[in-house]
Amino acid sequence: MRKCALITGASGGIGSEIALRLANDGFDIAACYCSDENGIRELEKKLASTDAKYRFYKADVSDYNQVKNMFADAAEFFGGVSVLVNNAGIAQQKLFTDITEEEFDRITAVNFKSVFNCCKCAVPFMVSEKSGKIINISSMWGVCGASCEVVYSATKAAVIGLTKALAKELAPSNIQVNCVAPGAIDTKMNNNLSQDEKDAFAAEIPAGRFGTAAEIAGVVSFLAGNDSGYVTAQVITADGGLI
Repeated sequence: MRKCALITGASGGIGSEIALRLANDGFDIAACYCSDENGIRELEKKLASTDAKYRFYKADVSDYNQVKNMFADAAEFFGGVSVLVNNAGIAQQKLFTDITEEEFDRITAVNFKSVFNCCKCAVPFMVSEKSGKIINISSMWGVCGASCEVVYSATKAAVIGLTKALAKELAPSNIQVNCVAPGAIDTKMNNNLSQDEKDAFAAEIPAGRFGTAAEIAGVVSFLAGNDSGYVTAQVITADGGLI
């Protein structure tokens, strides 16, 4: 029997690759997105070529009621969510002195509160099953911090803290909670950089290049699979050696 994996931010570059990889790994897919209709349609075309059963959810994951309704529907349609990938996130490059309270609240809600919301809804089923995987997508900036991305870095650091603490709490129930901290990944999130800026950034990375969304999906695939049963409370930084 196929288990269900729910991925937030599934219309983006990393999220869609994760959804497709897990579908090919044998999971049914609950794909959550907020506004990118084109991205989710592209994902639908790719999922149609797999054996997975899939369903799309348009929801703001910073809103607990929307998340609760999504999980209730997934429980009815799929029988429950066995793997949760908290991937939804927004970035902002701005001087700390220029950040508004509204911007702080929105970044914090999308990047951190959403993780709380989804975990809150996913954990009861996983505890009842004595099995489950929670994989949170943070960032290398959550590990070391980035100038002009103070709030973003802080939210991603909070995701790491939640991961480590929740992993200890859920380990007796055979639930593994881990975190992936991507480095510079070649997705639309970096479209604000010019080619010269990308080349200069790549030159600072020991691997000499940006990573790919498929490479991050590969790390998630391992954490979602059976071979990671003794791996929990870990932060896997996939950054080409940058930090």
